[in-house]
Amino acid sequence: MRNKMVWKLAACFAAVLFVFTMVLGSVYAAAFRWHSISINRQTMEEQAVSIAETLAAFQSGEAFGMGRGGRGGYGAYLHFLNALTTSEVWIVDTERTLLTPGKNWAAQSDLPSGAEDLLEKVLSGGQAYGEAFSSLLDTPTLTVGVPIRTPAGISGAVLLHSPVSGINHAVKRALLILGIGAAAALVLAGGAAILLAWHFTAPLTRMKTTALRLANGDYTAKTAVNQADEIGQLAQTIDLLAEKLEAAEKQRASLDRLKQDFFANVSHELRTPVAVLRGSLEVLQDGTVNEPGEVLAYYDQMLAESRHLERLVNDLLELTRLQDAQFHLEMEEVNLCNIVRDAARAIRQTARTKAITVCLSCPAEDCLLLGDYGRIRQLLLILLDNAVKFSEPNSTVTLALTQAQDHFTIEVTDFGQGIPPEELPHIFERFRTQRNEKNRSGTGLGLAIAQQITQRHNAKLCVQSGPEKTCFSVHFTPSQTT
Repeated sequence: MRNKMVWKLAACFAAVLFVFTMVLGSVYAAAFRWHSISINRQTMEEQAVSIAETLAAFQSGEAFGMGRGGRGGYGAYLHFLNALTTSEVWIVDTERTLLTPGKNWAAQSDLPSGAEDLLEKVLSGGQAYGEAFSSLLDTPTLTVGVPIRTPAGISGAVLLHSPVSGINHAVKRALLILGIGAAAALVLAGGAAILLAWHFTAPLTRMKTTALRLANGDYTAKTAVNQADEIGQLAQTIDLLAEKLEAAEKQRASLDRLKQDFFANVSHELRTPVAVLRGSLEVLQDGTVNEPGEVLAYYDQMLAESRHLERLVNDLLELTRLQDAQFHLEMEEVNLCNIVRDAARAIRQTARTKAITVCLSCPAEDCLLLGDYGRIRQLLLILLDNAVKFSEPNSTVTLALTQAQDHFTIEVTDFGQGIPPEELPHIFERFRTQRNEKNRSGTGLGLAIAQQITQRHNAKLCVQSGPEKTCFSVHFTPSQTT
């Protein structure tokens, strides 16, 4: 059955309403019966007192039951008592003789059994109340007893009986009316409960549909639920998860493209040296070249290509290690001044082959930084090697370290041909290299490695290039300084 929760919520709501109605009806019936009995008792007590006072006035001239003049007025009053009141009236004398209107009051039978205790209390001067005379009237009754007080003393008792059946009938009618109202309320509340349950479950259904779409790989799915409650918070969480999954899917697709490009670039870079080595070996093997000078030239070419291949493999391994989050640098407190001087000394030998002067600028005080000495030195050598490679002979390359407050900047500047503007956004990509005479030995991985070293130090590597000047700058932010 669809929408099971709707019917469950509606059934629970109806059950709660039914129990509430039963409890309320029971409390209402008991309270109504008690209130009706209380009012009836009060009325009966007032009537009994009035009758007792009237009978006492009749008896004040002579003793109870003696004297014809008194007996005539007294008897006439007794005959009209039941007509004057809605209750059954009994008159009892001190001899426990029951006198009923309409009959000879001097010749009545004794009281029924069970009335002695109540009558004893009334003849002792108090008022009594009970519900124990149902057998005499053949119906449940309420009984009120009041003494008849004369100047000579208590001469008898007035007992008023009122059937309880009328009260019970009124209670039943009230319960019937309450039941009809409760049934109508149950129907209306049932419809409201179904509507409320549907309103409650509709967002859950939409969230279920969204979750299934996400499970099937549709990360653009949204719940479209906007509520300021716990369900709304859950829907927002699912939407946030969808956004995260969509971003992760785009990132995965981007990484897949990069991976494909990487393998394509690696294949392309390996194809050239491998083809050169194979061609040279085939020429030497079939004896096409037998002159010693030519053979030596082929050997030199094979050696150069093998060195290039070795450098390419080493750079790939180096880049792979730096990109691995599990690979940890040897972070310690280092002096950037020492690293800059060390890198300048190492590159001068290469610079001499082109008569290039390396100018060093470094502060006199120590520039302490938390970093990996060897990796920062490798970063500077990559930048310096590119600067020397693309500089004109007899030119200058500058290496400058500056300090501003609590951060440092290292700049490597050359005055060569510069980088074309369209290449600037891509120079840190893998295998991005200029194919010209100055970069025959380049693998296209140097700047990518330099970028990884910079990122592992939470620093920033920037480049500015013009027609005759290129400047690479590394900025170490305050969080990397000691």
